[in-house]
Amino acid sequence: MVSPELSHHQYSPMAKPYGRNRSTPHLTDGFLFLGGAFFALLMVWSFSSLFSTAPRFESTTVSESRAASDGKASSTPGCGTEGVNLRYDPPDATFYDDPELVYTIEKKVENWNEKRKEWLKLHPSFAAGARERVVMVTGSQPKACKNPIGDHLLLRFFKNKVDYCRIHGYDIFYNNVLLHPKMNSYWAKLPVVKAAMLAHPEAEWIWWVDSDALFTDMEFKLPLERYKNHNVVVHGWPKLIYENKSWTSLNAGIFLIRNCQWSMDFMETWANMGPISPEYEKWGQIQRSMFKDKLFPESDDQSALVYLLYSDKEKYYDNIYLEGEFYFEGYWVEILPTYDNITEKYLEIERGSRTLRRRHAEKVSEYYAAQREPYLKDAGNGRWSWRRPFMTHFTGCQPCSGDHNQMYSGETCWGGMVKALNFADNQVLKKYGFMHPNLRDSSMVSPVPFDYPDEGPWG
Repeated sequence: MVSPELSHHQYSPMAKPYGRNRSTPHLTDGFLFLGGAFFALLMVWSFSSLFSTAPRFESTTVSESRAASDGKASSTPGCGTEGVNLRYDPPDATFYDDPELVYTIEKKVENWNEKRKEWLKLHPSFAAGARERVVMVTGSQPKACKNPIGDHLLLRFFKNKVDYCRIHGYDIFYNNVLLHPKMNSYWAKLPVVKAAMLAHPEAEWIWWVDSDALFTDMEFKLPLERYKNHNVVVHGWPKLIYENKSWTSLNAGIFLIRNCQWSMDFMETWANMGPISPEYEKWGQIQRSMFKDKLFPESDDQSALVYLLYSDKEKYYDNIYLEGEFYFEGYWVEILPTYDNITEKYLEIERGSRTLRRRHAEKVSEYYAAQREPYLKDAGNGRWSWRRPFMTHFTGCQPCSGDHNQMYSGETCWGGMVKALNFADNQVLKKYGFMHPNLRDSSMVSPVPFDYPDEGPWG
């Protein structure tokens, strides 16, 4: 959650007129009338027979009740359950029935691993794939934006995240209220993440993404297997932490956290360096003295995370994965100029591959992402790569308040956001048959021709 102070013709076929071109005997008209009346009575009788049986909705409910009786996944077509039973919650007591359980950030949760395990045991349809299940959490401030285009930008940033989650089958929760009155600004994310962990025991990972960050490679999927021995994933560099002692050695605006007891305890420690701590002012002084490049006096979530890694390396380093091999989040100033070259490189790949030019359903996007990978083996990752950057993060630009780092103009920020959003949106729109021909103009779209020609920008 990026604080405003810190930084997103209907076709109606008509019946063809019909008219007699010659007179018809009255007797024939009478027979036609009697025949039509008989046919109408027959239809009424048929429909009354049909609806004398149980309605379709009731039939579906009975079927699902039987499935629910043993907690197995519903097989009812069209429910969108993806193999899990969304209509089954047994009467057995779970941690939700414990009056001592609280969702607020300052209250400790104990035995969370056991509680999650028991919940999954009672909801067996969720057990399969639990290790790979991700819930994305994001949000923005409760009030309307001061920047005239701020709310529109935040809407588009949210749409981008919804698109990504839909393509890859992730759930998403958007929050725009403070869950703790003191934990505002950059600290507001921690209460939301903890609440999401409790609200989603079926998910192994909670993925926080700032409102001013967007996915600019809609095909790329998190390499979760890489993180199997870690509990937190954040974009960062060990050298900058342990040698340079820089507060920008990582970026806490995007992080992946495992839904487990270790993470519950870690979140408690992390949050206690924030505004809920009676020593909040002191923590700001400690961070300022340790990180010479920190520009403001108060304790912030990012400096606090760097501090924990630096001051207690033995406890935290092996549990926190510092991802630097790809743009887990990438600085927009560095990334923005690369979009045009990347567009041309991807076009070149598609010119030579009928498989990648083939139109397909959005639901099978991951198959085509895998088909593209062999062509990207020499693309590299991160800086100087021509692979699409996974995420572009507009740090220093505050789309809601309109404030921005004085290193660049507001117009650079807002224009950059539009280009990045359209670059990403073209990857989605292509599956719906359209594209933005100009990345600087969001309002214009063009149809994508079948087996599209060489020309034309893509993202």
